[in-house]
Amino acid sequence: MRIAVGSDEKNYLTDALIADLERRGHELILFGPLTGNNDPWPDVGRAVGEAVASGQADQGIVCCYTGTGVSIAANKVPGIRAALCHDAQTAAGARKWNDANVLALSLRLTTPELAREILDAWFATECPPEEQATIDRLRAFDRVIRA
Repeated sequence: MRIAVGSDEKNYLTDALIADLERRGHELILFGPLTGNNDPWPDVGRAVGEAVASGQADQGIVCCYTGTGVSIAANKVPGIRAALCHDAQTAAGARKWNDANVLALSLRLTTPELAREILDAWFATECPPEEQATIDRLRAFDRVIRA
């Protein structure tokens, strides 16, 4: 799977996250300080969102101090359903009921061990067909916003 990964800072968590994703066999597209650029969180969130919405990436992961800013920025991109997840159960629910396609993580609250648990739940969970009508209602908002 191709995953767009962006953060407004490069640190021990982002290093662990990248290593974990590579161990899982994912192809990564990196953004922001993860590539040596000094992009602020709004640009990082938007860039990851655009990579997912355009099909360049299958899913995305965004990080900032709280995770809130990058999730807001990513959610400005039509077609993106970014979810800020602080635990595995929330990550599973975001995939199951919201068909979230971008995972937002807090650099402050997330340890490498917790990130691994969150990723396990994220990748193990899919949105079931019975949720499709609800997701389609949400997608309709994108058309209204663009108009």
